[in-house]
Amino acid sequence: MLRFLLRRSLGALVILLVISAVTFFLFYAVPRDPAMLACGKNCTPDALAVIRKNMGIDEPVPVQYWHFMVGIFAGRDFAQGACPAPCFGYSFATQDPVWQTILDRFPTTVSLTLGGAVVFLVVGLGAGMIAAWKRGTVVDKVFSSASLVLSSMQIYFVGPLVLALVVYQLDLLDQPKYVPLTEDPAGWFLGLLIPWLVVQIIFTANYTRLSRSSLIEQLQEDHVRTARAKGMSGRFVFFRYAWRGSLIPIVTIFGVDLGSLFGGAMITEWTFSLPGLGTLAVDSVRNTDLPMVMGVMLFAATFIILFNILVDAAYAFIDPRVRLS
Repeated sequence: MLRFLLRRSLGALVILLVISAVTFFLFYAVPRDPAMLACGKNCTPDALAVIRKNMGIDEPVPVQYWHFMVGIFAGRDFAQGACPAPCFGYSFATQDPVWQTILDRFPTTVSLTLGGAVVFLVVGLGAGMIAAWKRGTVVDKVFSSASLVLSSMQIYFVGPLVLALVVYQLDLLDQPKYVPLTEDPAGWFLGLLIPWLVVQIIFTANYTRLSRSSLIEQLQEDHVRTARAKGMSGRFVFFRYAWRGSLIPIVTIFGVDLGSLFGGAMITEWTFSLPGLGTLAVDSVRNTDLPMVMGVMLFAATFIILFNILVDAAYAFIDPRVRLS
């Protein structure tokens, strides 16, 4: 198991290195000069040279990339001051350290992700299990139809509708906002309740359909039929054999979804004006804030790859044959 995880981890490091190189050269080799944006209308060549030096973009792109990678592991110096490791540079727009800005925004994204994941995983898998258990009945048809309709919804459509109904018309809840959990647990819960519910509407439908189809497929397997032929109860066979076998596709999708959400739920955070990594990424792109875009992208890529490694580990736990691959 340790060797299996070590292979996956080394592969993940190589992937991160490739992602960092591709994104850096893509962003910093584009024709648009960020120094021109910071310089303004009445820009002189001398002022432009000073701004480029302060931004750290006065050297060839390969040299900039080398300094960028060194800064992540050893830190580096900028005109704004020393930048300790892990250093992703300073924002072109606000002059704030990129890494510290990411850390400040990360709690919002974590709260949104974990709360929403708990809701849609429990509700979605529970509904899928009930639909598979009651296959062919009215319950199954209702759950399947509802999941099909809800899975076609989009957050940017459902979110404003829920806000208009719950916040502005019925006045049941306040406008969603992030309150640190350590300061006000009740405010933290109520502030993120609407985003959690909207996120779970979309994801629950997908997990209901996935778990139902996976369970029904497992119930047709030979080993499940053999267990039934030996006189085991339907409930025991369902949970002992069919449920475990159906986990692999569910774990796959959950790992990808969770990694993406940890990297920044852009649409959800933008819809509800939550100051998380998703909103930070959108603002950085709009402002051509290249260091911030690079930092958020690498941070998100790290989480996506990390959760893919955890998915592989879960595979190996569920099915030991995966360890040999």
